[in-house]
Amino acid sequence: MSLIATLARLEAVNSGRAQPTATVRHRHLSDRPLVFVPLTTAGEAGAPLGALVGTDRDTPRLLAVPQPRDRDLRFAFLAELADVVLPYIDSYADAVEAAERNETDPETGKRVKVEVELCADAPQLIVPSRAGVDYVRLLGRSTRFRRTAEQDPESPHPAPPHVPLLGRWLTHFGERARVPGSSLLLALTEVLGRHWATGQSSLEDQHLGALLAWLDPPEGESGVRAAQWAELARDADGQLRCPPAGPATDPAFDNKLLAPAIERYDRARTALAAAEDGLEADDRLGALTAAEREVHELVRSRTLPTWQAVWRGLDLLRELPEGAHVEERWTRDRWSFTGHRDRVTAGEPPQPRRDDAVTAANKLATREREQARLEAQEALDDPLVMAGRRLAGEAFAGEVIDVVMAYSESKRPSPRPLVTVRTDDRPQLAERAKAYRSLGGKPQAAEFVEQAAEGVLVLRIVDRMGRGKEPEAGSVPEKGDRLCFTLFEHEQRGGAKLPDPEETPWTHGGPPGEQVPEAPDSVTQEDLL
Repeated sequence: MSLIATLARLEAVNSGRAQPTATVRHRHLSDRPLVFVPLTTAGEAGAPLGALVGTDRDTPRLLAVPQPRDRDLRFAFLAELADVVLPYIDSYADAVEAAERNETDPETGKRVKVEVELCADAPQLIVPSRAGVDYVRLLGRSTRFRRTAEQDPESPHPAPPHVPLLGRWLTHFGERARVPGSSLLLALTEVLGRHWATGQSSLEDQHLGALLAWLDPPEGESGVRAAQWAELARDADGQLRCPPAGPATDPAFDNKLLAPAIERYDRARTALAAAEDGLEADDRLGALTAAEREVHELVRSRTLPTWQAVWRGLDLLRELPEGAHVEERWTRDRWSFTGHRDRVTAGEPPQPRRDDAVTAANKLATREREQARLEAQEALDDPLVMAGRRLAGEAFAGEVIDVVMAYSESKRPSPRPLVTVRTDDRPQLAERAKAYRSLGGKPQAAEFVEQAAEGVLVLRIVDRMGRGKEPEAGSVPEKGDRLCFTLFEHEQRGGAKLPDPEETPWTHGGPPGEQVPEAPDSVTQEDLL
């Protein structure tokens, strides 16, 4: 945690309200996000109990499973979820624009630009908390390998037709959520926590109701008291007034309301199956319908407060202006969405349960590179974030007090002006250390020469001054300019190219020998639904 974030938390405790840790919004928000508030059953990993899902804050679609142990009812829930999610995804798949991408020419081996299609926009899935992201990943893993009746007529429990496709898309959203800065799948508590600091722990911030209580407490109420009410307040029946939908449920709700309702549903279903004539069956069908409706209303009562809280949190985020680099990161999300759309359309198989060594290494390298890029871009977009880097000695700001033109010692001298900056910051500069400033959206590098006096630094500008002997206009700082230099690079370099999978050393799962593919749909404890 940065010093700025620590100070903000202390100020939140002192003032009773959350304190901003950003002045701009560092994540993309779609004009039409798909909000997904899931609810799971206690005692069985990932078993769905219900959900509220939709793009309209006033008309969410309620999905519920009246008996979570029934496989057919679980598949019916997943089929209904697919009926909502897949059309939403498809609505972004057809609108495309022309874009250029660098690819390797198979004949020459050189990198060339080719024109390809890029989706003009991409879908965005929003869940209340980090546990919701994990649940989306679990749903994807548990469904993408399921066999339908068309694929396997002899399957004892075939999945509805679109459920495996739903699983492939949920897996893609879950994998993309692991890339720093991605916005295809967002946990609202993490996005809010990135922009505001509360007076409670990061774990307590995962309760969306408590987090919003700090951000926007009721009139005349402090954040800490409002958060305590959101976490602990119960009604006369002992039920939480602000159910978290975590997506786990509250034990008091399970024991006092849900379990009896499911038991009544089971009795009504058993009675209907034992009915001997039509009149008796009609009466018992009415009882079964009433029992099912009761479970639906219980699910709605637990998810609706969180549904409303998600939209309230989105309203708070939309009040912040979007950061300058957010659109660039969203473009990379659009490339990711377009690529997966093309793989699905081409009929490629689902994502494997385990990545091979090259794929895993590439994913890890991508996440490390994107994390460094995200941290740099957030600092460049936001003076409050940059202040934290300055306090850490990773950047400094000051006024130019002198500029002396100098040239390199070579056959063709190039401009190497010396810029003297007075600063109150204390950067961690070593001899000949590199520093960078943003010039027209691109990094201009400088080299630390010496510390002329206390708080006075001399830097040598080394690039982005044109090809001539004289620097281009505006490329060299002038006396009186206020500048901010960073000690971290603004653009991240790619690592060494990894070998193709068929050329991977045997120590990493490659040749020699024919590799026997692992059964993709082996059931593990985490796959239980």
